[in-house]
Amino acid sequence: MNELKLSIENINPAVLWGPNNDHFEIIRKQYPKLKIVARGNEVKILGDEHEITTFHERFEHLLQHVEKYESLNITDLERILGTKASASTPTDPATDKFASGEVIVFGPNGVMVKARTANQHKMVDCINKSDILFAIGPAGTGKTYTAVALAVRALKNKEIKRIILTRPAVEAGENLGFLPGDLKEKIDPYLRPLYDALDDMIPAEKLKLYLENRTIEIAPLAFMRGRTLDNCFVILDEAQNATDMQLKMFLTRMGPSAKFIVTGDVTQIDLPKKQQSGLHTALRILTDIKGIDIVYLSGEDVVRHKLVRKILAAYGDIQ
Repeated sequence: MNELKLSIENINPAVLWGPNNDHFEIIRKQYPKLKIVARGNEVKILGDEHEITTFHERFEHLLQHVEKYESLNITDLERILGTKASASTPTDPATDKFASGEVIVFGPNGVMVKARTANQHKMVDCINKSDILFAIGPAGTGKTYTAVALAVRALKNKEIKRIILTRPAVEAGENLGFLPGDLKEKIDPYLRPLYDALDDMIPAEKLKLYLENRTIEIAPLAFMRGRTLDNCFVILDEAQNATDMQLKMFLTRMGPSAKFIVTGDVTQIDLPKKQQSGLHTALRILTDIKGIDIVYLSGEDVVRHKLVRKILAAYGDIQ
């Protein structure tokens, strides 16, 4: 009888084996000719050499999935083990695009964050070949959400070391000075949409760690001045509320190994009437620079409630 020992020390066993060891039971039943023993950070497999080889190949796919996506559901498990796929061709979850849209990143509990519209797909394609991307469109088109997903994907794939998310802290009908709390508490409401997107894509405990050790940094645009942002993925959200000088300052922070995405909605400018949006200027003068792409999202890309598109049309933001 042959024996194989495998280490799972880099894997969360609770995710791998599932609640009440449900996943372990599925794995064991899939390979009835093998004796599979899991103790601590080690898995021991006893049985025929050919059976062990087949198991080892599938199990490695399983470990790669758990390590990369930090989640595992029954559908994933069955797909990787081959119970619902071709027995000779195990599906690689990292390259599976799924029929309903390209998966950008897997969130907690196997949630799939996808590029759901043509222009969201275009954002994915553009950031793969260009280092600066402007994503311009009305509310609800998924420009910020898609940008954050691309940043999280780059972090999980170890393409970059940090994510930096920033917004201009422009007062939209409220005065910062009258909001309660210290500076962070005053500014956080402006950055809330960025936190919300991250909540959907990174497990709570890991996100807390990333924020504490500054692997992910969320800060107002003014805090970017004087810095060089390298080996990171940087997103400037609500760029229509940045002035010419602020947007120029932001774009010139770019280090040699960085990706920048600038998102904005030119129909929702909250700057004082006498102050021009820097986004208008940037879109005019940067259009023909190689390495900078611009994607314009439209009403066809609205992915919120179906009424949002009708509301935007009523206000004249889309046709």
